[in-house]
Amino acid sequence: MGRYNFDKVIERRGTGALKYDVLQERYGVKDLLPLWVADMDFETPPFVVDAIKKRMEHPVFGYTKTPDELWSIICRWVAEHHGWQIKEEWLTYIPGIVRGIGMAINVFVKEDEKVIIQPPVYHPFRLTTLGNNREVVYNPLRRNIDGSYEMDFENLSKVTDDKCRMLVLSNPHNPGGIVWDRKALIQLADFCHSRNIIVISDEIHCDMTLWNNKHIPFASVSPEAAACSITFGAPSKTFNIAGIVSSYAVVPNDDLRERFFRWLSVNELNEPAIFSPIATIAAFNEGEEWRKEMLRYVEDNIDFTIDFCREHIPMVKPLRPQASFLVWLDCTAMQLSQPQLVDLFVKKAGLALNDGTIFGKEGEGFMRLNVGCPRTVLKEALERLEKAVNE
Repeated sequence: MGRYNFDKVIERRGTGALKYDVLQERYGVKDLLPLWVADMDFETPPFVVDAIKKRMEHPVFGYTKTPDELWSIICRWVAEHHGWQIKEEWLTYIPGIVRGIGMAINVFVKEDEKVIIQPPVYHPFRLTTLGNNREVVYNPLRRNIDGSYEMDFENLSKVTDDKCRMLVLSNPHNPGGIVWDRKALIQLADFCHSRNIIVISDEIHCDMTLWNNKHIPFASVSPEAAACSITFGAPSKTFNIAGIVSSYAVVPNDDLRERFFRWLSVNELNEPAIFSPIATIAAFNEGEEWRKEMLRYVEDNIDFTIDFCREHIPMVKPLRPQASFLVWLDCTAMQLSQPQLVDLFVKKAGLALNDGTIFGKEGEGFMRLNVGCPRTVLKEALERLEKAVNE
């Protein structure tokens, strides 16, 4: 029995929680069981809440300097957990990782240049690029016989031209839960460095590797990777503080860092709000026991999902993630069109999951399930799905 209670059901409706309070707007049905947005339904760790409460005891919330210790604590956390020795001067605050991608696009990619993504992949990679009037180049992942994915370097060579200026990497991968191996990352680094392509590595799920899988920071694999990359990280997914924007960028290359940091600075986008450093420092200083217990609970939820589907809904095949609380559900055996599949989950099962096609056309026949919730909630969701499929 652990110290923390992840079975506790928290009522989030009516609190402005995106996951719960926009269901009518997003799905056309208000009364759904939501397992979509990538935040967890577990209580934010008490040490983070206590740190914020302590600051709130002071009655003035004026302009606030960023604590010097923030950067050394991030450096220590990254070194201890991922073996990557970063320097404090490589670090800056960014106001969210998707926003950071948009900022990097505006700094480094001209309007007639292109951004490469690897679908099925986190949809803001595509939407942010298109919204900033840059062309998206698609390098789909190759699906293996066992349902897993790998990078398709042969296709990457075919689709890349001299207008490709950036590649956005999901590491670990969302929605597939892939922890990319060193060989693939080195090969990607060599490819991009030789073509003057900047790699934006979104590593927000890096602290949520499962079953002893090991995250490898992209920039750490070679001098070429360090020279051509910008890494984005945050404690937000791991410690369930997405509403407290506490993202950061790591830029080892002097030229990329000077250009990016200067743009952030002159636009005053590199200064965190008052509670962001407080939450980050508390999480990285006191969070290891909580993190480990949470990951064990998530692993058990994933096992429960896989076992349940195998025994009761064999046409739904979950891909076991190597990282994160997101499970990619292969529903292709049901031979439904994507609208029919979504209708099955929403209208018949009363569930709100992510439609696989938002991650690219390669997501047709798939849905993304968030298992970062109490097991009773997950059990109810899977039982609803079983009933809907049987009917």
